[in-house]
Amino acid sequence: MKLTSVIALLLASAAFAASPASADTLATIKERGKLNCGVSEGVLGFSNADDKGVWTGFDVDFCKAVAAAVLGDPTKVTYVPLSTKARFAALQSGEVDLLSRQTTWTQSRDTGMGMRFVGTIYYDGQGFMVKKSVGVKSAKELSGATLCTETGTTTEMNAADFFKANNIKYDIISFEKADQTIAAFNTDRCDVYTTDASALYAQRLVLTDPDSSLVLPEIISKEPLGPAVRQGDDRWFGIVRWTLFALINAEELGVTKDNIAAQLESDNPEVRRFLGAEGNTGESMGLDQKWVYNIVAATGNYGEMFERSLGKGSPLKIDRGINALWNAGGLMYAPPIR
Repeated sequence: MKLTSVIALLLASAAFAASPASADTLATIKERGKLNCGVSEGVLGFSNADDKGVWTGFDVDFCKAVAAAVLGDPTKVTYVPLSTKARFAALQSGEVDLLSRQTTWTQSRDTGMGMRFVGTIYYDGQGFMVKKSVGVKSAKELSGATLCTETGTTTEMNAADFFKANNIKYDIISFEKADQTIAAFNTDRCDVYTTDASALYAQRLVLTDPDSSLVLPEIISKEPLGPAVRQGDDRWFGIVRWTLFALINAEELGVTKDNIAAQLESDNPEVRRFLGAEGNTGESMGLDQKWVYNIVAATGNYGEMFERSLGKGSPLKIDRGINALWNAGGLMYAPPIR
C-alpha cells in the first residue's frame, strides 16, 4: 500500500474514533452530570420556556424522562433551543445528546444524516391554517395563495407535491425560525401557514386574534415525529428507545405518577418486573434497577404526558386520535420490558 494511502487511512480512522458518534454517550452524560437535550425555540405544548426560563411541554417531558432513567433526576437537563435549520448539525456535532424536537422520521434522515430515530412519539400530519377572511374551507381552494413555512423541514416538499397533484398555483415564503413564520402570518405577509397540524394548533394560540384563523381539514402527509440520537452508539440508542417504550407500557399497565409507589407492591408479576421490584432490566443498558420507576415517577406515563401538554387538560385540547394506545384504537404500541 502506498504511503499516502496509509496516511489517509490512519487519518480517517482517527477522525472516526474522535467523533461524537463513536463516543460512549452514557459515560459522557454521567461524567458531565447533565443531559444536553435539543428542543424547539418555542412551540406551545411541545417545548416552551416561560419568562423565568423554565421549560415545559411534551418534548421537554421526554428529555426529563431520559434524564430520570440515566441520572435518576429529571431536573438534570440542559435545554438547547434549536431552529429547524440548526437541529441536525447540533446533534451530529455532539452539541446535544438527544434531539427531542418535533422532528419527522424519514428514510433520508434515518440513513444519510448520521442520526437514528428511536421510535414515534407522536403521529402527526401536515395541515394548513388560514385567516377566516380568506373565505376558504378547503386546501383545494387555495389557488394563488402565498404560504409561510420554515426552512429545513419536510413541509416545502409536501406542499409542492400536494399543489402539483391538484394543479393549484401558489407562492411560498420560508423562514428559519418558527416565530418569524407566525409573525409573517400574523401581519398578513402570507395567506396560509403550513406545518404539522399539532404545531398549527399551538401557533394559533399566539396570534393577536386566535379566533380570526382556522385549521383546514386536510392532512396532506404522514409526519411520524420522534426523538433522535447520533449513529454509532448502540447502547445510547437503546436507552433512549426503551425510555419511550417504558412510557407507553406504563400507560398500558395502568402505572401512573400517583400510584407508582403502591404498584411496587402489586400482585401482578409483570408490573413488579416492569418497575424493578423483581429482576433487573436496566443492567444490560448500564442503568439502575429502578430506571423505569424513576421515569414514571418523574413524568407520569405516556398518556399523562399527552393530556398535560397536548390533550384536553391543555390549552391545545388535541384529541388522542391515532396517538391513543393500540388497545384503544390508536397506533401507540410498545414491545414488552422483560
